[in-house]
Amino acid sequence: MPEVIFAGPEGRLEGRYQKGKGENPPVALILHPHPLFGGTMNNRACYELYNLFGRKGFAILRFNFRGVGRSQGEYDHGQGELADAATALDYLQQLNPNAPFAWVAGFSFGAWIGMQLLMRRPEIAGFISVSAPANLYDFTFLAPCPSSGLVLHGSLDKVCPPEETRTMVDRTRTQKGRKIEFQVIEGADHFFESKVDEMITASEAYLDRRLAHPEPEGPYHE
Repeated sequence: MPEVIFAGPEGRLEGRYQKGKGENPPVALILHPHPLFGGTMNNRACYELYNLFGRKGFAILRFNFRGVGRSQGEYDHGQGELADAATALDYLQQLNPNAPFAWVAGFSFGAWIGMQLLMRRPEIAGFISVSAPANLYDFTFLAPCPSSGLVLHGSLDKVCPPEETRTMVDRTRTQKGRKIEFQVIEGADHFFESKVDEMITASEAYLDRRLAHPEPEGPYHE
C-alpha cells in the first residue's frame, strides 16, 4: 500500500495506491467524507472499499482532498474537491494507461463528488455511493445518469434520512440500459460505524454481479 504524492490543482495531493492484478486491470478511485468534519482517506469505510476493489484485482487509489492530511490547499465547497478527484483519476489512469474501465466509490461528501465525476468521465462504468446526502447537496446534475451503480444508506441515518436519498434515486433518470439500485442497511447510521462489514458485503455482492455480467456499452461508454 505505497504512499503516493501527485500534483493536484492547488498543490500536492497525498494518496495510497495499490497495483492491480494482471496486465491491464481496471481502476477504482475511492473518495472520502467531508473534509471539515474529520473526513480523510483513512476513514474506515473508505479503507474497506479500497481493500474490496483490491481483492477484485483493480488498481486502486484513495487520496486526501485538498487541505486534508498532507494534501495542500484549502477546502473549496466541493468545486475544488471535484477538480482534485478528476486529477486523481487522471493520475490513476497514467499509471494504468490500458485500463479497460474505471469505477468510483464515495462515502457521504465523497459520494456527491464521485457522482459528479462520473457525469464528466465516460470511462467510469460503475459506482458505489454510501450515505449520499441528498438533503444537503443537489443531485439533479444526474440528468441522465450515464452509469449503473449502487447507492447504500443506513436505516438510522440522522444526517440524511434514507427516504430523502431513495427519493433522489427514484427521480434520477438514467441512460438506456443503466440502473441505479438503492439498498438500505438496517441498523446503520450515517457513518456506518458498527455496520461497515454489512456495507462491504452488499458492495461486494453488487460488484461481483456487475463484473460477471458487464453491461453493453452505451453512447458514453465507447
